[in-house]
Amino acid sequence: MTSRVMRDFDLLLPESVTEVVTLLARHKDKSAILAGGTDLLVALKFDYAIDNVISLALVPGLGTLRFDPQDGLVIGAKVTVAEILKSAEVKANYPALWQAAQVFATPQLRNTATVLGNIMRASPAGDCSLAILALGGTVLLQSTAGQREVDLDNFWLSYAVTARQDDELAIAVKIPAPPSGQKSAFRRMTRTTEDLSKLGAAVSLHMAGNVCQQARVAMGCVGPTLVRLPAIEKILAGAKVTTELLQDIVGSVAAEINPIDDQRSSADYRLKVAGVLVRRVIEQALDNEGNVQ
Repeated sequence: MTSRVMRDFDLLLPESVTEVVTLLARHKDKSAILAGGTDLLVALKFDYAIDNVISLALVPGLGTLRFDPQDGLVIGAKVTVAEILKSAEVKANYPALWQAAQVFATPQLRNTATVLGNIMRASPAGDCSLAILALGGTVLLQSTAGQREVDLDNFWLSYAVTARQDDELAIAVKIPAPPSGQKSAFRRMTRTTEDLSKLGAAVSLHMAGNVCQQARVAMGCVGPTLVRLPAIEKILAGAKVTTELLQDIVGSVAAEINPIDDQRSSADYRLKVAGVLVRRVIEQALDNEGNVQ
């Protein structure tokens, strides 16, 4: 237990998305959204102060988890990490996301934490966020003026800062349908099993036989935001994936990242092992084993 006491705030309980965005338009940067609350409630016990907490508990229509072979996957704002794990369609079509959910925190937190909340946290250690960045996706935002979609490649601006405006509600994240031959995987390193990642990698590979037609390669904990590795993607594009190619990748990753020292690891260690982690996650995707080791 903690002896810390939350600062006073007004808890608002809207009953529709329209009510939520109206409240956001009124209060703007003096409000925070509460969905799962696994990050927000901890922050409120420490140094985070906000006048209004807008709960989504009574808002219908935000619990959608829907897969369509043509349109892809829609994950609503109230979908938990545990629901991702229960989805056979996610496991079959988006292995990287399912694997990230598999190692996300503890069972108790998986039952509460939301996938979209992980994205909105804008942490470079976000496991589900990293997997979705590799898969490609957009965040659907709504305000009183209407809706807009922001590509995840442009969504995280800096540590804990996103492209969401103060008067916008994140409604859902959308991931494209996987093309034939797509293989993906997620892998991370931690100090202990249920700890935050100290290094993470995820890939999505569009394969034709053993030739990679197109690749998305992403890493976490190597900069202020989650990042893609364009030079590695270029090495993979159009290439036959061989032991020699993977060794070239191992030696090229360090030039693409800018890690720091923190309480979970050192910059030097991250630089030395990042290439090996990327090689292993590529091998994992091609093996299609579905389990994180």
